[in-house]
Amino acid sequence: MSKTGVDAVRRALAILKSFNAERSAMTLTQIAEMTDLYKSTVLRLASSLEADGFLVRGADRLFRPGPELWRLGALYQRGLDLGEVIRPSLRRLVESTGETASFYVADGDERICLYRVNSPRSVRHHLEEGQRLPIDRGAAGRILTAYREPTNVEGKKIRDKGFYVSIGERDPEVAAAAVPLMDVHGKLRGALSLSAIRTRFDADARKSAIDALKSEAKALAGLLPASEC
Repeated sequence: MSKTGVDAVRRALAILKSFNAERSAMTLTQIAEMTDLYKSTVLRLASSLEADGFLVRGADRLFRPGPELWRLGALYQRGLDLGEVIRPSLRRLVESTGETASFYVADGDERICLYRVNSPRSVRHHLEEGQRLPIDRGAAGRILTAYREPTNVEGKKIRDKGFYVSIGERDPEVAAAAVPLMDVHGKLRGALSLSAIRTRFDADARKSAIDALKSEAKALAGLLPASEC
């Protein structure tokens, strides 16, 4: 592929990655602002993405992620085969604690909420599957970082404890606890997390969350599908 072709691919991917939970629909101008691309470039690339199903443009003239992205995302999740194992565990965590349970994986300097079961409570920490968050803060992020940087002193402390509790690190109103999910070969597969409104996450709640998370992580270890090396 020529350099021009590679650049076009990168720009098209930048357009797709500019969408998130807060920006699920955008105008041409908004996309141009988010990507630092000329509107003429955005229009040309967006038209191609729309033709192939990666974007859709409604009667309101707003661009939205298209069905092809959903298809590829579904293939990604099915390929992992983790959902069938992890989702029941998340439901059990919600039932036992009443708080929101999540499973995160690392992706560069971010973490992805791959699976999630939200708390049934009206006041809760709500997040969507697929949402990206910083990996350098929050309980799950700290766990993932600790196992990715084995020589880090702070990471070693977290690994030795086997869990991490964050109080308002990413969001001042949210607290969370997380543990590593390891397979039978000792390989990190992600982080299991319970998150709650900060005022509900007192010492007793934190202990209950950690105990529940450790129990589920231990039970899941032998059920996880083989990972590719």
